[in-house]
Amino acid sequence: MSVIAHVDHGKSTLSDSLVSKAGIISSGRAGEARYMDTRKDEIERGITIKSTAISMYFEMSEEDIKEIKGQKTDGTAFLINLIDSPGHVDFSSEVTAALRVTDGALVVVDCIDGVCVQTETVLRQALGERIKPVICLNKVDRALLELQLDKEELYQSFSRTIESVNVIISTYIDEALGDCQVYPEKGTVAFASGLHGWGFTLRQFANRYAKKFGVDKEKMMTKLWGNNFFNPKTKKWSTKATDAEGKPLERAFNMFVLDPIYRIFDSIMNFKKEQTATLLEKLEITLSSDEKDLDGKALLKVVMRKFLPCGDALLEMICIHLPSPITSQAYRSALLYEGPTDDECAIGIRNCDPNGPLMLYVSKMVPTSDKGRFYAFGRVFSGTVRAGMKVRIQGPNYVPGSKNDLAVKS
Repeated sequence: MSVIAHVDHGKSTLSDSLVSKAGIISSGRAGEARYMDTRKDEIERGITIKSTAISMYFEMSEEDIKEIKGQKTDGTAFLINLIDSPGHVDFSSEVTAALRVTDGALVVVDCIDGVCVQTETVLRQALGERIKPVICLNKVDRALLELQLDKEELYQSFSRTIESVNVIISTYIDEALGDCQVYPEKGTVAFASGLHGWGFTLRQFANRYAKKFGVDKEKMMTKLWGNNFFNPKTKKWSTKATDAEGKPLERAFNMFVLDPIYRIFDSIMNFKKEQTATLLEKLEITLSSDEKDLDGKALLKVVMRKFLPCGDALLEMICIHLPSPITSQAYRSALLYEGPTDDECAIGIRNCDPNGPLMLYVSKMVPTSDKGRFYAFGRVFSGTVRAGMKVRIQGPNYVPGSKNDLAVKS
């Protein structure tokens, strides 16, 4: 899968949360390390220039596996190959190279800026390559700390951004993909703060409340978004914003999801020590002795990270909603292979067959420290690579039938 977005919407920072969840960097450094920016110029400028890949291993619980619909599952472990791509329009060729070898994309959108030019460009590229998107609204911490939005304003801002994304998806959708629009109540939208390392989808909150109130998780998820209001007096749900006496009711998303977050922000940022302590007890968050001495933003980061760990939310969303190679190659093979659709190579790609003919797609060349030498970075679409195998390398100018730009190497 790849991470795509407009420039400076926080792709590399968000990738840190995923990398730290996989145990590659410590959670304390996530958000500041920008682990995927490896080149010197990337670190100096604070931008991604080349796309980089990393493999991560992740295990899910048996219960969560049941959420995966329409795909076969085998065991509870996942291997995720993540490619972090640049957002600058000048480097869009890097994005294309990254997208060609992935099956799903995490589209990051800054919840304050909303959908920008490059968001639309990369999303269009992804849909053109038949890649299924999931969305992450990033920088929620800024909406709370800098803009000081109230709950309803924040909900409306989220809602507008999601609507803009869905308009783009419905405009450029490839019919082979089916319905790819994203909905918070279905769990395909995450809300996060990459810098602070916390994030959530509605699943986390639905899980929590389903246990607490003994209600069905799926039902709870649909209630947590849109025009659903809960009346605490009558303990009943309604779709109207006022109760029988005409008093305003609070939206369920604001009440059940945003309220705990706002309370944590309020008590910590305004140094209300006692209130913070009771909140932590209620939310079952324990702090180590070092962490108890923190205050302000440093404490906020630690608490929010424990309350809503970003890596968990994003990896769950990725595993549940993005397709596996077996699922995606069935409908992507037509774009990946130019030959006849019924020859053994096409069938091998379509079935993602490890015993089929070897088909390897090289998406980019990575320079090595030796002058003039490159590593070929690619993905196996069918067959199995073994050391010493003979492969036919077809260059960019290769024409089927001729020997131009063709090399046979082992």
